[in-house]
Amino acid sequence: MLVALPDAKSLLTDLLARYRHRADFLSVRIEEAEGTDILLRGSKVETLSEGISVGGQVRVCHQGGWGFASFNRLEQLSDRLEEAIAAAHLVGDDETLLAPIPILQDAYHLPLTGSDPRHIPLARKKDLCRHYAEILRSLDDRITTTSVRYGDSTQRVVIATSEGTLIEQSWSDMEMRFAATARHSDMVQTGRETTGSRCAYEDLEQLDEQVRSAAQRAVDALALPPVKGNTYTVVIDPILTGLFVHEAFGHLSESDMIYENPDLMEVMTLGRRFGSDELQIFDGAAPLGHRGSYAYDDEGVPATTTQLIQDGVLVGRLHSRETAGKLDETPTGNARCLNYHYPPLVRMTNTWIESGTTPVADLSSDIREGVYARNWIGGMTNGEMFTFTAGEAWMIRKGELAEPVRDVTLSGNVFTTLADIEAIGDDFFWDESGGCGKGGQSGLAVGCGGPSLRIRNIVVGGEAVED
Repeated sequence: MLVALPDAKSLLTDLLARYRHRADFLSVRIEEAEGTDILLRGSKVETLSEGISVGGQVRVCHQGGWGFASFNRLEQLSDRLEEAIAAAHLVGDDETLLAPIPILQDAYHLPLTGSDPRHIPLARKKDLCRHYAEILRSLDDRITTTSVRYGDSTQRVVIATSEGTLIEQSWSDMEMRFAATARHSDMVQTGRETTGSRCAYEDLEQLDEQVRSAAQRAVDALALPPVKGNTYTVVIDPILTGLFVHEAFGHLSESDMIYENPDLMEVMTLGRRFGSDELQIFDGAAPLGHRGSYAYDDEGVPATTTQLIQDGVLVGRLHSRETAGKLDETPTGNARCLNYHYPPLVRMTNTWIESGTTPVADLSSDIREGVYARNWIGGMTNGEMFTFTAGEAWMIRKGELAEPVRDVTLSGNVFTTLADIEAIGDDFFWDESGGCGKGGQSGLAVGCGGPSLRIRNIVVGGEAVED
């Protein structure tokens, strides 16, 4: 366990005072994490574990060079500081540019609105997984494979810097993932659902319909025709909007990717127009109650809300202190690490497109032939290019939803697609299923949100169109 908090703070303050003169900047982050991991495949429990991990990290910057070291015992801290200082001196040959921030001393504990997962017995968590697994398996005889995964983690973090910042922060995060695969002859289809919460364990106990829906989609897709591959006007639901804004646009707003890539820097020039006057995009950890919410990032920078696109124009980007310093901009509180094994990177928090003014029912009203897509089962991005697979889809014919179709993949260039948004719905939904990956740090909790969108000229993959 961590030493008592007053003792830990005193230890960090004393050590940083002793080593402050050896480098331009020093930071120590100590962490205690307590969590549960359960995995059921079919009726078999493959993973059932509870654990506590304790450790910390040291970051040192000197003449622009960084040294990093992690540790598992506080008595190792002095040695790790020496190692990180030596590494920073070895690679540093420039100027240390860290944007200034308020020097704060604070303690913040993200409040829960219901039960703390640490207070729920392991047997109750396992029974919940079995209950959902039975729903998946029992829906239809064509369901051949199922999986249910439960995970929770409660983290307590103390961050201290050579500048005088001293922050304590704690939170609990919970997530469940469900998958069902249906098979008929040579046809195989899969339905998936993911959900999470930083509010209450009870948020994971009322998911019967969501779980049943995942299995039902897999079964229903067995009998559906594939979509005819073509370029269509597409209407997407808020969940796909959230995925799109996070994966396709949000990562390009992370400034460590921008300042290291001259071509991307040119594309992501502030003041450049990317969409209509109605398009507003934000990222921020300040909104409460979401999986990307916190009070301070892993550099001790207060959480903010950053507008990335205003009235269709690029006006902001996401920063650590270093990227803000290099680009002469303001830190946004987006330096995050998965745990003490990794240094903070510029990461999204909660990313969303603001609601528009078009009634949802009107988004497809004048589409002669198009596609309505909702939810998702997979996707990938490569720079500014994206490909997402919808969880469900229907053809739109003469403004009305027509036959359901399967194997709907949506592909395009994010910047072209932003410009091709024809209408923004007046609805909105927060998707708390996100687990973001970057730089080897996968599964970082994020929130995504948005309204329904109508987008022209989307390439929809599927069965080839016959001439």
